[in-house]
Amino acid sequence: MPAASPLKNPVKVSLLLRRRLRELKRTPRELAEAVKVSEDYMADLVAGRRRPPAPSRSDLYTPMTKFLRLHRNDLPTCARAERASAAAAGRPDPRVSRQLLELCAPERQRVVQRRLARPDGGTLETVIVGRLLSVAQGFVNRKLEDEVGLRMAATRDGCTYLEARMRLLEFLDADSASLTPRDCEEFLRPRINTWDIDLETHAMRIVLR
Repeated sequence: MPAASPLKNPVKVSLLLRRRLRELKRTPRELAEAVKVSEDYMADLVAGRRRPPAPSRSDLYTPMTKFLRLHRNDLPTCARAERASAAAAGRPDPRVSRQLLELCAPERQRVVQRRLARPDGGTLETVIVGRLLSVAQGFVNRKLEDEVGLRMAATRDGCTYLEARMRLLEFLDADSASLTPRDCEEFLRPRINTWDIDLETHAMRIVLR
């Protein structure tokens, strides 16, 4: 079957995946194998139970595009539109905020904590968590690209390569509202030494380990 024509208007990612799989007479399991993700992950994405990954996630969208013979911009465009139309994320888990506040420059912790306790503190809290998360995700994304290193790490940790890869992919799917304390312990705290923020401009200084 020839490649699909470029989409004229974005649709939900799940709808595009289901439609193209049906046209190609392929299965979500085959797509999962091509993208190197678990069958459950792909099944949730195809069914619409999982929010589409960020449009910049070429590690997923590039192999999906190739397998489904889509135009190269179709999936990212659909993901961008769908994520933009979704309801705004809620505030971060309080346990996550406490863990990350511990990494704030000691002389600034109480000042930042008082500002976060204000009625409008949610905006500042989301900025802080989001930027720290972005730094950690950049590191994890580079780790994901090192297949040999990831396979060695999986052997060392007593899990399969796919299990190790899926843990990284799940973290890359996280946002400030869905970030968990486990994510902080595993990915943020080992990477971030300390941080500070200008409470007026929201400019941040992040010192890595």
